[in-house]
Amino acid sequence: QVQLVESGGGLVQAGGSLRLSCAASRSILGINRISWFRQIPGNQRELVATNTGGGGTNYADSVSGRFTISRDNAKRTTYLQMNNLKPEDTAVYYCNVDSYIEGEYWGQGTQVTVSS
Repeated sequence: QVQLVESGGGLVQAGGSLRLSCAASRSILGINRISWFRQIPGNQRELVATNTGGGGTNYADSVSGRFTISRDNAKRTTYLQMNNLKPEDTAVYYCNVDSYIEGEYWGQGTQVTVSS
């Protein structure tokens, strides 16, 4: 089994920045994509950003130009750099790894709160 451990969440003022990290406890075989989702209580989980095995990235329209997803394979870690944060970015952020060999893994989530 694999553990995805997220860190970097916290409280920040609007306009500020945070960098989330998601570290895997071991290497995962056959990764299709690594993604960050977020969820507000009572709402569905929303896809924020995706990094594919080929290095391509995709972003939700609401974060495009402000958030950047990246990965360091040597450290088994994925990052989400979040700049110019807005109150509507407040949510619990989850990392997700999708593998065509091992299936799907989720992190435990990290809270991001943006004050106005």
